[in-house]
Amino acid sequence: MSNMSDSTNSSQQKLVLVTGGTGFLAAHSIIQLLAAGYRVRTTLRSLDRKAAVLEMLKTGGANPSEQLSFFIADLLSDKGWPEAVAGCDYTLHLASPFPSKMPKDENELIIPAREGSLRVLRAARDAGVKRVVMTSSFAAVGYGHKSTTETFTEKNWTDPNNKTISAYIRSKTLAEKAAWDFIANEGAHLELSVVNPVAIFGPLLGPDFPSSILVLKQMLDGDIKACPRVYFNAVDVRDVADLHIRAMTNPAAKGERFLALAGNCMSMHYIAMVLKNRLGDAAKHVPTKELSNWMVRLAALFNPAAKQVAPELGKIKNASNEKARSLLGWSPQTNEEAIAASAEGLIRLGLVKK
Repeated sequence: MSNMSDSTNSSQQKLVLVTGGTGFLAAHSIIQLLAAGYRVRTTLRSLDRKAAVLEMLKTGGANPSEQLSFFIADLLSDKGWPEAVAGCDYTLHLASPFPSKMPKDENELIIPAREGSLRVLRAARDAGVKRVVMTSSFAAVGYGHKSTTETFTEKNWTDPNNKTISAYIRSKTLAEKAAWDFIANEGAHLELSVVNPVAIFGPLLGPDFPSSILVLKQMLDGDIKACPRVYFNAVDVRDVADLHIRAMTNPAAKGERFLALAGNCMSMHYIAMVLKNRLGDAAKHVPTKELSNWMVRLAALFNPAAKQVAPELGKIKNASNEKARSLLGWSPQTNEEAIAASAEGLIRLGLVKK
């Protein structure tokens, strides 16, 4: 899956900065970069997390040795970024704030996402980096539209002024728009490519994992008793890492955004059946009943989780991965493989209730 189009010899001297080294996607990206022969730097907010990152990389089969180095830098501060990016050929900007609960003031999300991206782009430009590949999100593509019957492509943009979208969705949209504006107005020689993943699943490397996988854990634990009629797009983290590396090196990716998804939307009920079929007895607590929409809307009056789900009931948002396939030769695994890999990881790491 890793993009090995660069031979090990040609990538040996190339230096790549990966921001946010503790992240799920960052760890998988570092593993693939090291396997392809790149030298890698990664940023942490504190060196206290260095051992945890090394453990994740080891779990993923990597042996970083002298090919990997760590730098302290925070999206909220200019400090450390010039040093982290000095001498780098490429930057994968994967770090982004994602709080466990939504703040009352949406600017607590929007400002770090937007200013953090601009901070990284500015430092990369000043250091002479060739290209930055930034992780945005399907959140910047498929929300706030009147109709969801169309198939979304990279030409679509979420309307950040739409009152129905969440602070997180608004933050991802505004951060990506700010990045493109920066390149157009102040980017000088710097190139930008953007990857817009849907919900990311795939093999776990440790106890930290994204909220998309938390839903699977809650299903396996039996904490979710019935499936609301909501729909997910999925993609495997290994394929998202691979797409970032393809976008980093392929000349055709300059100035382009790429949707990262495996296939069509899945209902929560369909995901439950995938877990049942793949895991057998280990999925005995996974719910197979569907919740009616009116019950979810009723619960939304007093339940914050239901309130978040309610606006998305019944909305099927299919999107196309044709651009990444045709332009960059990307070939992702299936929805079912991505879901199963996450669930098997949760069980293997002992993160599912007995």
